[in-house]
Amino acid sequence: MTPMHDFIYLASQSPRRSQLLTQLGVRHELLLAGDDEDAEALEAERSGELPIHYVERVTLAKLHAARERLKSRKLSPAPILCSDTTVSLGRRLLGKPIDADDARATLTHLSGHTHRVITAVALAWGRKEDVAVSVSRVHFAPLTQRQIDDYIASGEPFGKAGAYAIQSAAAAWISRIEGSYSGIMGLPLYETAQLLRQARVRF
Repeated sequence: MTPMHDFIYLASQSPRRSQLLTQLGVRHELLLAGDDEDAEALEAERSGELPIHYVERVTLAKLHAARERLKSRKLSPAPILCSDTTVSLGRRLLGKPIDADDARATLTHLSGHTHRVITAVALAWGRKEDVAVSVSRVHFAPLTQRQIDDYIASGEPFGKAGAYAIQSAAAAWISRIEGSYSGIMGLPLYETAQLLRQARVRF
């Protein structure tokens, strides 16, 4: 029988993903991209690509880059976990805002509408790898321009897909969610736990 793994590598800079793994009781170490890697290039959009296909592709690309990173750094072998989250309105991807104007446009699009938050999580162990996808629907109340401007001034939208974080003050605008709260945060714990059990990770 395959031995149990006592820890995993998390190939993500997101403090939320690290917190969620800790919530599950998973020991983990960060396996972050070096200065010689263009991590942002992995998230480039492709014309006509459906949001769910985009998230799966980017997550697997991050996983393959992390596998190479582990090998080149000659680190102790252990499973590697990657994840990616995007927000979509229909077929339109609403990624991380590049500036305040972009954040304002994104939040204006979300105001008064229902959008999807799609998070893929991938795990590699030995020669195996698997990916799971969580799709949630989030209902936003109509927002005033003042609410949007104040939220942008707080700095919360930046670095967040869809220009908001559900665990921030933006929660006051969310009338209902259908799906996974942790998936909206950036790491769907149900799907993650299934992958970890498949790889025999101890938690």
